[in-house]
Amino acid sequence: MKWVYIEDISDYKEQDVEIRGWVYNIRSGGKIRFLLIRDGTGVIQCTAYSEDKNDPLFQKIGSLTQESSLILRGHVHEDKRAPGGFEITIHDINVIQIAEEYPITPKDHGTPFLMEHRHLWLRSKKQNAVLRVRSELIRAIRDFFDNRGFRNLDTPLLTPSACEGTTTLFETEYFDQKAYLSQSGQLYNEATAAAFGKVYCFGPAFRAEKSKTRKHLIEFWMVEPEIAFAVLEDVIQLSEDLIVSILSRILDKCKTELDVLERDTGPLESVKKPFPRIAYEEAVKRLNEKGSKMKWGEDFGAPEETLLSDIFQIPVCVTHFPAVIKAFYMQPDKERPDLVLGVDVFAPEGFGELIGGGQRIHDVKLLMERIKEHNLPKEAYEWYIDLRKYGSCPHAGFGLGLERTLAWICKLKHIRESIPFPRLLYRIYP
Repeated sequence: MKWVYIEDISDYKEQDVEIRGWVYNIRSGGKIRFLLIRDGTGVIQCTAYSEDKNDPLFQKIGSLTQESSLILRGHVHEDKRAPGGFEITIHDINVIQIAEEYPITPKDHGTPFLMEHRHLWLRSKKQNAVLRVRSELIRAIRDFFDNRGFRNLDTPLLTPSACEGTTTLFETEYFDQKAYLSQSGQLYNEATAAAFGKVYCFGPAFRAEKSKTRKHLIEFWMVEPEIAFAVLEDVIQLSEDLIVSILSRILDKCKTELDVLERDTGPLESVKKPFPRIAYEEAVKRLNEKGSKMKWGEDFGAPEETLLSDIFQIPVCVTHFPAVIKAFYMQPDKERPDLVLGVDVFAPEGFGELIGGGQRIHDVKLLMERIKEHNLPKEAYEWYIDLRKYGSCPHAGFGLGLERTLAWICKLKHIRESIPFPRLLYRIYP
């Protein structure tokens, strides 16, 4: 008898199969017993019939508890009334382990309890759906860049220097030196882009931000493309293409999961390019008109991001930020040297910044000035300065936060549900 996965069960109609999984739920009524079995790919209803309440199969089913592991053999048939449209008539069951009393019961549990049991919470229907969407989202992102000729080149997680600023670094010992957990692979991407033309890295990043908002994680994943000879306009268009592409993929491949999450897909389906574009100064003006107290030279906070999403119903590109609030490597605008050629893409529905990026400084003298102005240790950036000495050219890129994007797509109340094991302020367990 063939071992099959529940997600493929429609291929085995009117055949005998073997399912290996866990008990999701048990119901009984007279001469019938119902088992809901999950195997990680889906859930299926399995039934046993007998005139004898002491039937050995009934006795075996009666011994099962939620999350008990088993191997079940039976016959597949179509049943429109059953979850998923198919049902298995049970022939026999091989019990692998009878689970202890499961701590996550159908009653409501508080967030602290669920986070303490995150290793088990992952098995629940909605959490499972979110992470299945995450898996598809990762594939969609990789396919987007791979199909456009980008090369995926890994960047180090231990670095001698900061990328986004020195105040949010995790410091560690590296034998006789100091090292830091990477905030971004961008600086190294600039080196590989000069060698390969267009590249991307995709991996974890770390920010020691003492933030407890629903939009922030301490450890998160980013995809970061970098393109030699590109300018701001190129990465804006690439950002639009990426977001439209991944939404199309998720809407096509993850209908079941989005239904489980009760996600209204209308706002996602309405996202078309080109996205609205607005300069930072105009954005501040528009926000002030909506009641915000934000002043020129301040960065967007959560209230401002929410107001922006009220003004624009699809992602919006904000450009030309004050240099004082952006990183040292950002290329200044020729007409307004106090502004930089950067872009942030904000999600609708109040989910905040999805993408941050722009054009990088390619002049060695200006880069050295910026390093000095930001009080950064020049010796840690000698290799980065070298990139401007040997065939320097305009180049640009961005970073897209995976969890923030997933939170928007699934309309999650908190970003902690967008990653299997979230790292939050004061939480590193489990």
